[in-house]
Amino acid sequence: MDTQPRWIALVLYTAGMAWAESATVFYLRTLVGRVDPYQPHPIPVRADLIGVELVRETAAMVMLAAVAWLAGRTTRSRFGSFLIAFGIWDILYYVFLHAISGWPRSPLDWDVLFLLPLPWWGPVLAPATIALVMIAGGTLLCRAEQVDPALRPRRWTWGLSAFGVALALYVFMADAISVAAEGMDAINTVRPVWFNWPLFLLAVVAMTGPFIDLAGRLHVRATRARGS
Repeated sequence: MDTQPRWIALVLYTAGMAWAESATVFYLRTLVGRVDPYQPHPIPVRADLIGVELVRETAAMVMLAAVAWLAGRTTRSRFGSFLIAFGIWDILYYVFLHAISGWPRSPLDWDVLFLLPLPWWGPVLAPATIALVMIAGGTLLCRAEQVDPALRPRRWTWGLSAFGVALALYVFMADAISVAAEGMDAINTVRPVWFNWPLFLLAVVAMTGPFIDLAGRLHVRATRARGS
């Protein structure tokens, strides 16, 4: 973020968007009796509802990307702004959904996190953990842009982070992948019974690679500045 007003505007926008998202999901899930999706036939089979939901999810990403573009002034600050916006939106979405409906009852409640390209399943705590990493990482990227535009994570750390993202996606979609050959009915009715926390935590650690590297570089620079 380049200035404090831009940061405040981004937070206010994502908070408002999170409330609208929570309300919309509450309406949709109430209509089909699925506020808590972890029950038989968790994803409605009505093609019109699924189609609307897919477009809504895509629209949410477009909105987050658009506000991040406006909040930042460089490619890196815009990417950092997107990470911050996504993380705040994701956490507040569950906070507001709980306030509206009483669900999730705990951070370990299962949720259908996303539908593209296959349904993502995971305890609420899992996406919230990634959201915290995104907020911290986005803040570091924006801070580094202000301190020294030449200060960047090493390239190999981005490869490590990409591996972590791919691994997390696999964990979220593992149950849908396991029944994909049986068709859409099987995909839409599968309910996971176990979340692969060890593999997921490995993915989260890998995701933090660029941010840990950047934090170390910022610390070294600050130490040298104090010593000079």
